[in-house]
Amino acid sequence: MGTEGPGWSALLSRAHLVYIVILGGGVMLYALDIYIAATVLPSAVEDIGGLDYYAWSTTLFVIAAILGSAFSGRLLQVTGPRGAYSVAALVFAVGTAICAMAPSMPVMLTGRVLQGFGGGALYALAYVVIRLVLPEALWTRAIGLMSAIWGVATLIGPAVGGTFAEMGAWRFAFWVAIPFSATFAVLAFVALPKRDGDKAADGGLPFVQIGLLILAVLVLSSASAAPSLVWNIVGAAVSLVLVALLVFAEKRSGRRILPSSAHGFATPLAALYATMALLIIGMQPQIFVPYFLQVLHGQSPLAAGYLAALTAMGWTLGSVFNANASAARARRLIVASPLMMVAALGTLAVMLPMVSKGGDWANLLPICAALLLAGVGIGQSWPHLVARVFQFAPEGERNRAAGAVTTVQLFAMAMGAATAGLAANLAGLTQADKMVGAASAAFWLPLAFALAPALAFVAALRAVAQRTRAGLPFAPEERVDGRAAAG
Repeated sequence: MGTEGPGWSALLSRAHLVYIVILGGGVMLYALDIYIAATVLPSAVEDIGGLDYYAWSTTLFVIAAILGSAFSGRLLQVTGPRGAYSVAALVFAVGTAICAMAPSMPVMLTGRVLQGFGGGALYALAYVVIRLVLPEALWTRAIGLMSAIWGVATLIGPAVGGTFAEMGAWRFAFWVAIPFSATFAVLAFVALPKRDGDKAADGGLPFVQIGLLILAVLVLSSASAAPSLVWNIVGAAVSLVLVALLVFAEKRSGRRILPSSAHGFATPLAALYATMALLIIGMQPQIFVPYFLQVLHGQSPLAAGYLAALTAMGWTLGSVFNANASAARARRLIVASPLMMVAALGTLAVMLPMVSKGGDWANLLPICAALLLAGVGIGQSWPHLVARVFQFAPEGERNRAAGAVTTVQLFAMAMGAATAGLAANLAGLTQADKMVGAASAAFWLPLAFALAPALAFVAALRAVAQRTRAGLPFAPEERVDGRAAAG
C-alpha cells in the first residue's frame, strides 16, 4: 500500500513556484476566456451584428482548441517548452486583440479561432510540462491545482464578463487579457527549459485523424441544431461513422494522436483514456441545468448560473482534497468516481423535472447535492487518471500521451455537448409547451447520459485490474517500472 505523498508546501516551494505560476497561468487564461467571452458575446452581437453566427463563436473556438491541443506535441518537439508556451501565449494574445478590435462578426470569429488554438495549446502544454519540470511525487498535486484554477475561473469569469457587459465596455473584457498574455509569454520564455528531453521519433502530424475528428464534431453539432428529426438522426449516424473511421485510421497510421500502446481496449492506457472520456461525456447534461432551473424551478439567470457552477466547485474540491491519496485510496477513488456520477445523474433525472417555486429548497437541495456530487466524483479521480497516463506512456511517446489527455478531454466535451443538444431536442425540449418540453428533457437527458459513467466504471475496473495483475503500484508516488520518484 502506498503512502501519502508530499504536501502542498512542497509543490509551492521556491524550487517549483515559478513553474506553478506558468502552468496555472496558462490554464487560467484559457478558462477565463471561455466564460468571459460567453458572457460578453450578447453585448458584442448587439454592437457589431452577426446574430446568425452567434453559435459559431463557441463551435469554432472549441474546434480550434482541439487543434491546438493536437498540435501542442509537435510544437513542443520543435521549439521546446519555453518556445511552445511562448508561441501559444502569443497566438492567444493576437486572437484576443482581434476580438477586441472586431468591427464585424466574421472578424470576431477569426479572433476566436486564434484564441481557441492558442488556449487549447496552453491547456495541453500544462499537462505535458508538469511531467517535465516537476518530480513525479508532485504530479497529482499539480494536476489537482490546475483543476482548482479552472474551478476558480468558472466562478469569476461570468462575473468579470458581466461587469464589462453592464458597463457597455465589452471590448475591454478582451483588452485586459492582452498584457497578462504578453507577460505570461515572457515569463515562460525565461523560466521554462529549452529542451523537453523526450527523444521521440518524428512521426509527423496525424492530419487524417485530426480532420476526421473535427468533421465528426461539426456534423454532430450541426445535426443537434437541425429542426428536423430526420436530420438529427442522419447527422448522428454520419458522426458515428466518422468516429469509426477515426479509430480505424488511428490504429493503422504511423502518425497518431494517441500513443501506440493506447490502441486496443485491453491496454492500460486505452482504459485510462476511455475512463476520462466517458466521465467527461457524463458531465455534459449540465449545460442545460441553468435552463431547467430557470424554467422549472423559477430561478433567476444569475442564480441558475451559479447553482450550475456547483459541479465545477465539486470538481475543484474533489481534486484538491484527494490529489495526494495513497495507492490503495487512489484505486478506490478511481473506481468510485463513475458510480458517484451515475448516482448524481439519477438524482437529477428524478428531481429536475419536478416543477417548484423559486424558494422551494426541498427540491433544490437534492439538485444542488447531485451537481456537487457529480463534480466531486470526477474531480477526486482526475489527477490520478492523468498521472497514470504519464506513468504508462512508453518511452519516446510521453509528450504525445500527456498532450492527448487534453485532446481526448476536449473531443469528449464537444461530442458530449452536441449529443446532449441532440438528446434534449429528441426528448421534446423545443415543443410548444415550454414547461412540458423542459420537464421531459430534464428527465430523459440525465437518465440517458448515465450510461456514459456506467461504461466508465467498467473501464476503470480494467485499468485498476491490469495494474494490479502486473504487480505494480497504482500510485503517483511510485513509477511504473518500480523506481522511486525523483525529487
